Amino acid sequence: MTVTTLRSHAELQTIAESGAAELAWDASAQEVIAWVARNFATQASAVACSMADAVLPALVAEQLPGVDVLFLDTGYHFPETYATRNEVAENLRVNVVDVLPVNTVAEQDARHGMDLFARDPAGCCALRKVEPLHRSLQGYELWFTGVRRDEGPTRTNTPLVVWDEKNGLVKVNPVATWSYEELISYSDENLLPVNPLLSQGYPSIGCAPCTKKVAPGADPRSGRWAGTSKTECGLHT
Repeated sequence: MTVTTLRSHAELQTIAESGAAELAWDASAQEVIAWVARNFATQASAVACSMADAVLPALVAEQLPGVDVLFLDTGYHFPETYATRNEVAENLRVNVVDVLPVNTVAEQDARHGMDLFARDPAGCCALRKVEPLHRSLQGYELWFTGVRRDEGPTRTNTPLVVWDEKNGLVKVNPVATWSYEELISYSDENLLPVNPLLSQGYPSIGCAPCTKKVAPGADPRSGRWAGTSKTECGLHT
């Protein structure tokens, strides 16, 4: 769903700065989402969800029922990820929106050669994740992400509310303070849809060709683009 009138970047940036100042560094997810509900319409907000779990959509839907949940359908996801996407759409008070790249996998293969992800993973992510999300976010004033500070060194200082200059809207990370264990516990206690791969050695789930199992105790994101120096897809950097 797209809002008809968006506030200016200057207005939104001011609101983001006000929210960052108002909320404590360790404010609860419910407090963060309540701040959003006071300052933004549901139709002006979107939740980005990788479908590893449904905690973030569920938390947001408690205060913003009917919110759009953006699923980046890269064409390379595990079958379990697509199944989780369908469960979220069927069981939560959200509107799942499939965000598609400009080109299908076959069209990308024809343009750039087979398996671009193996030769240029950053380029593949740019085409199948970063550009589609940027394009989709232009219809909103704010987006929620599930980024957590415990996920790795690049995310340690993740703020709860920030102005997203690259995409031109407010970015909110309600579960930034949560641990992986807290995430799973909340999911279990509330009987939320969950990607079965999480319990099969995949604590961070991306596209199937670029996601490997993680050894117990290792960096949760070490299975993403394993064997390369790449640690982020570009959505949050």
